[in-house]
Amino acid sequence: MSIQLQPIGDKIELFEAESLQKLEEKINKKIEHNEAILLNVHSVQHQVHYDPSTSMPVYTAVVHFKGKQPGNTQ
Repeated sequence: MSIQLQPIGDKIELFEAESLQKLEEKINKKIEHNEAILLNVHSVQHQVHYDPSTSMPVYTAVVHFKGKQPGNTQ
C-alpha cells in the first residue's frame, strides 16, 4: 500500500451569517485553520440579501484560498 500526498492548490469556501460581525468571525476562524495547511486568502467576495420569509438580511461570502508557493514568505 502506498500513500501519496499532494498539496492543495485551491480551495473555495462559502459562508453565511445573520450579521456582518458573525460572518467576519466565521471567516477569520477558517483563515486560521487553512493557514495551518498552508493556504492563504487569494480573494474574498461578499454580499447581502434579504430573506423573503423573514425580511432579515443574510450576509454571504465566498473566500478563495490558494496554496502557498515554495519559497514564498507571504
